[in-house]
Amino acid sequence: MMINRFFDMRQLRFRFLQSYHSVMVLLAILVGLLGGLCAVGFRKFIEFVQVQAWQMPAFTLDGIRAHDTWQIVLIPAVGGLLVGLITHFFAKEAKGHGVPEVMEAVMLRGGRIRARVVVAKLVASGICIGTGGSVGREGPIVQIGSALGSAIGQLMNLGERRLRTLVGCGAAAGIAATFNAPIAGVLFAAEVILGNFAPSQLTPIVISSVAATVISHHYFGDIPAFVIPTYSLASSWELLIYGVLGIVSGFVALLFVKILYFSEDFFEGPLKRIPSVVQAVLGGAIIGLMALRFPEIMGVGYEAIEMAFHEDLLLQTFLILAVVKIFAVAITIGSGGSGGIFAPSLMIGAMSGGALGTVAHSVWPQGTATPGAYALVGAGAVVAATTHAPLTAFMIIFELTNDYKIILPLMISCVIATMLAARLNKASIYTMKLLRRGLDLFNGRTLNVLSHLQVKSVMTAAEGKVNSHTTLVELLTLFLDNRYNSIFVVDSEDRLQGVVHFDDMRPFIGESGEFQHAVIAFDLMHTEGFPTVHPNDGLDHVIRQLDRYQYEVPVVEDGSLVGSILAKDVIQQYNTEMFKREMASSMATSMENAKGFTPMPGISGLSLAEIEVPAMFIGRSCGDLDLRNRFGVTLLLVKRQKAIDSQISSTVPDASYIFESDDILLVMGNPGKLIQLQDMM
Repeated sequence: MMINRFFDMRQLRFRFLQSYHSVMVLLAILVGLLGGLCAVGFRKFIEFVQVQAWQMPAFTLDGIRAHDTWQIVLIPAVGGLLVGLITHFFAKEAKGHGVPEVMEAVMLRGGRIRARVVVAKLVASGICIGTGGSVGREGPIVQIGSALGSAIGQLMNLGERRLRTLVGCGAAAGIAATFNAPIAGVLFAAEVILGNFAPSQLTPIVISSVAATVISHHYFGDIPAFVIPTYSLASSWELLIYGVLGIVSGFVALLFVKILYFSEDFFEGPLKRIPSVVQAVLGGAIIGLMALRFPEIMGVGYEAIEMAFHEDLLLQTFLILAVVKIFAVAITIGSGGSGGIFAPSLMIGAMSGGALGTVAHSVWPQGTATPGAYALVGAGAVVAATTHAPLTAFMIIFELTNDYKIILPLMISCVIATMLAARLNKASIYTMKLLRRGLDLFNGRTLNVLSHLQVKSVMTAAEGKVNSHTTLVELLTLFLDNRYNSIFVVDSEDRLQGVVHFDDMRPFIGESGEFQHAVIAFDLMHTEGFPTVHPNDGLDHVIRQLDRYQYEVPVVEDGSLVGSILAKDVIQQYNTEMFKREMASSMATSMENAKGFTPMPGISGLSLAEIEVPAMFIGRSCGDLDLRNRFGVTLLLVKRQKAIDSQISSTVPDASYIFESDDILLVMGNPGKLIQLQDMM
């Protein structure tokens, strides 16, 4: 009786976990509440560090200037030392602005983030910001919230689809609680982190964002991040100036991205021999030296942003602070600091917009708004251009102002800035970091599928081979009889000399017979301008070549032609790989967690389960174990995580298959039998 009740409870739990919405609603609330608390705790910790380091709970320009010169230089340097020690010895993921690491985890690791990142990022970024590092707190809280969501999902043994959604929930909670902007939190998670607006993912993210905002309201009140005057559109013609602001913001954003990654290259290149901890100290000291003249660059920069919004700065100050802030952020992050680029982008945009607004208002005072309006719109436009996320950018600004009058200029500037930035630089400030690591998230869904496959697995024998003295008539006969895409010209040792395409022969087809025999392959062949690939090259490399070269690609090894590869063969292989992955995904991830059950549709009494390989299976063959007769289950698929590239391979096992420790089994059988197999883990 007790055993039956136990199995009943287990089956009730599995049925509960099978319901996507019931699980995700509860977990979204949990992640939202905890994410909101983390955002509150993060801000409190920054205040604690500021009190300990500067004897003031928040940065003020007068408060910084009141300190001695040696203190302004030493305190950021000590902060750099502490941050460097944390990122070097505890969690390297805490270094930098954090959002690219979250995007990488979502795209390549199924949303898995180490739980220790929550603590490491909170402490490292809190110290960096609190001691004067020129970074923001939004990026860190996104990474903290995402890591928290991932940790909860992994603790619940959730599948990758749910795990990614919880990462998005954590990111939305962080943005919502930081800016008191729940809609912007949702858009940021969907537009930047997940790149997906599917309702099944959007619903939990909305719930999480609302829950985090409730926590933020409880501790900080329903007060926006900035107190902003009311602005309005002075004239319809003014929209042209906001269009110009969008162009300016796009170029400023590109400059910011270039200098930021130049700084990282500088610290990782010429200064590579200097230990990373010492680099962080050096970066902090440089920030301190810059703050002697421009204290506005320290911390998140909210005071300087509000000064721009309230028109308390001159044109010269706007321009200088925009440039100095770019270099300050680049030095802080490049040297190994920990913090975000969201608030710095707001400040850089506010200064750029304020400068343009000052000029426009002085030239046309009756037809333009005051410089504060341009500072506000510029802040959103630079954020949109750096992140390539215009929806998030203008929604944040809108939620900060709660005024529809600013929406039209915002939309125009943000869209133009984003279009310009995306046109001139394919990568955003987030994805650029991943591209530099060799991770192409733009084409990742295509190229990553093919990256583990080599040319030799798809190439065919190069049958269309001739020597350089083959005549036009002979070439034409080969093309017509065999319908070759290309014919390769080789020497006596099969070394590739050139390529002849059918299109190259068209001008000579109508000539006389004597002329046709006079023209030889040597006269027609291309000796350059066509790609060659090696048998060990990945198909992701080949598909890039085929994108610009529409003919058959020769496969060359040590100068000799060993085969050829066609676009249709690569596409067919891509479709095959996608089908295999979709099959594995629909069968395995539809169960939503590693120990869940999915009833077989139309088959009573049978379910699917994804189970970690039991210890007693490891090292033994499938035929030796005889799962169907001994355990009453059928093994359908084995998934294995590759340690080298974090890819997941799927195998349909035969009797000779030997189980390994990292195998995950997709099995079918009676729920009771599946439970018994799970209990063996």
